[in-house]
Amino acid sequence: MTSLPSALPAPAAGHPPGPPRAATGGGEPADRRGRGPRRPRAIVQALVALTKPRIIELLLVTTVPTMLLAQRGLPSLKLVAVTLIGGTLAAGSANTINCYIDRDIDAIMKRTSRRPLVNKQGAVKPAEALVWGIVLGAGATVLLGLMANWLAASLADAAILFYVFVYTLLLKRRSPSNIVIGGAAGCFPVLVGWAAVKGTVAIPAIVLFAVIFLWTPPHFWALAMKFRKDYAAAGVPMLPVVAAPAAVTRKIVWYSYAMVAATLALVPYAGWIYGAGALGLGGWFLVEAHRLHAQVVRSAASAAGERPVPMRLFHLSIAYLTLLFAAIAVTALLPWGRW
Repeated sequence: MTSLPSALPAPAAGHPPGPPRAATGGGEPADRRGRGPRRPRAIVQALVALTKPRIIELLLVTTVPTMLLAQRGLPSLKLVAVTLIGGTLAAGSANTINCYIDRDIDAIMKRTSRRPLVNKQGAVKPAEALVWGIVLGAGATVLLGLMANWLAASLADAAILFYVFVYTLLLKRRSPSNIVIGGAAGCFPVLVGWAAVKGTVAIPAIVLFAVIFLWTPPHFWALAMKFRKDYAAAGVPMLPVVAAPAAVTRKIVWYSYAMVAATLALVPYAGWIYGAGALGLGGWFLVEAHRLHAQVVRSAASAAGERPVPMRLFHLSIAYLTLLFAAIAVTALLPWGRW
């Protein structure tokens, strides 16, 4: 039976277990000697950074349009505010606990080496980060449960649990499919938004869940191609680490087609204006996915070939998702454009 990794990370292979403790009366780690008391501002900044605010922004971009679509108009501003705050707390909880668990590999990877628990500034201790993550999750549950409904609260909790236990603890360090399955945690905001308005989960919300689920692998694999050496050094088997670049981009193209098909499945409910936008945006995404694959193939065929630029697709994917959900919001608010 496969066992889950300990919540207290072990030192990575080839890396020392950490700095020795100084022989001081207070028993402080050596990297905190001479630093003096922690400043409240530094602590607050570190706690906010643990929640990964930029990731939360992208999650919230999908929540409001979903609420507008569920309402077929503008829900009460109070409900929108409650859902956004609750969603922010839930996402912040999952991200903070992720930082707590992954601090061993975060210290190895250049991309994550500035995160608060590994940047040697010592503003926040690991135990404090774990408590902070739990408090955020509890706050999200209470807020959504009491001021929206308990289905929305339960879905937010499910997202936290899925991200922490399925993605971070079970899959991330074991399977190249980690982001394919584990990425489902990032799809829950559309279910939370829909449930907050309707008190149920309906087919349009499930379609939107599928859109984000299929969007996640192309989005994240493009990033992982750029930072492949980082993931390899940390022993994380992201697909670009264990598969040839052409195999990775081929899968990116496949998932891109599936994603565009899922966006079009919403057309009967959302209307023809959204449909036109989804078709145009989908074509744009597919062109860029094919471009990346062609770059990789040419690069493999010739040492002087075109150098692949995976981050172009990564940044485009963010713009794509934002514009797609903006089209959903516009369609929901307009009195015309529906079937």
